Amino acid sequence: MSQEILSVLEYMEKEKGIPREEMISAIANAIRSAATKGVNAGQELRIEINPKNGALKAWSILEVVDSVSDPRKEIHIEKARQLNPDAQVGLYIEHEVDPEHLGRIAAQTARQAIMQRLRQFEKERIYDDYKDHVGDIVTGVVRRRERGDLVVDLGKAEAILPPRERVPGEDYSPGERIRCLLLNIEPTNRGPELILSRGSVKFVRRLFELEVAEIQDGTVVIEALAREPGYRSKIAVTSTDPKVDPVGACVGARGARVKSIVRELGGEKIDIVKYSEDPLELLEEAIKPAVPMNVKVDEENKRIYFEVSEENLSIAIGRRGQNARLTSRLIGWKLDIAKQQVEKAGFDERLREAIKGWEGVQGISDELAAFLVQHGLVSPETFEGVEAKDLEKLGFSEKDAQQVVELVQRHREAQGA
Repeated sequence: MSQEILSVLEYMEKEKGIPREEMISAIANAIRSAATKGVNAGQELRIEINPKNGALKAWSILEVVDSVSDPRKEIHIEKARQLNPDAQVGLYIEHEVDPEHLGRIAAQTARQAIMQRLRQFEKERIYDDYKDHVGDIVTGVVRRRERGDLVVDLGKAEAILPPRERVPGEDYSPGERIRCLLLNIEPTNRGPELILSRGSVKFVRRLFELEVAEIQDGTVVIEALAREPGYRSKIAVTSTDPKVDPVGACVGARGARVKSIVRELGGEKIDIVKYSEDPLELLEEAIKPAVPMNVKVDEENKRIYFEVSEENLSIAIGRRGQNARLTSRLIGWKLDIAKQQVEKAGFDERLREAIKGWEGVQGISDELAAFLVQHGLVSPETFEGVEAKDLEKLGFSEKDAQQVVELVQRHREAQGA
């Protein structure tokens, strides 16, 4: 058992960072507890383990009496004085025992208790090592899958990347290196569990903090951030120095900084805008190139209604409404987006003005005049060169087309006369 103990001590000290003294104390207590429950039940023992070679020594602690009633707890005064000439009735002496005599069952139980205690030590060490790193980015190697979770080896401990914290479309195989945010340390029945995330908005924030020096020194501040993992992130920034452009600082020279973050996020798009405390100004920045029109603000319910042109409607809303949701979360207001309504009254007025060009032509009704205007024939003068077959192409019958041509010709001849 000495060699086994030494191996455990060396492994846990080198690989897990658990001090040898703590391990020795745990193992000695486990062996003592296991031995007193086995063939030596009721006997009090003292256990020592040599930290250099793992050698195990054991002593039974016996009360000196002049009449022995329980040999597991007591020793006669005459035998006691053979071990210690100064022994006296009522005192206690220690009698060294062969560790092998502790019993096989005690040894097996001790091993189980040792491993349980070792696991507990390891869990406590995990918490101590990582409690100050929650919110930081860590790098590890994917080891395996367990019930849908990815188990990632961080070196000193294993962590979990659950499905809810992964980015849709991302997949990792055992052996791949991966960067994640240490999101939380969750207490479980098995001890503290390290929870990783790549889908959290905090992951994007931390990437910008690491990549952009101006954010690290406080010159540029991330005021708001919204994310749809795997699709797009929107980030609103300000600067405490009027000489520093916050958007430009985050983008970097030739886009180097933001490109580095986009690569880490697997191509996820990133929109960086200048922050404003005015929600309408921030809205204008966040939905570019779309332009909000006919804006109505409901201050009480923090809701904004606005319209965008038909060609920009899909841009403002985004795929499955993702861009609208991101913009809403970024500014902290609910959004109602609608297509711009074309002013029909203005069109009707222009049509009526154009129809006046046909006034005075006998046989041309207002309805027929409107039809001609809508096809570019806004007056009899524009009819020059138009033949019946041209009108047939617009939907006239051969007879009606010939009749219209004749009516226009008579009018033009009368005007010429």
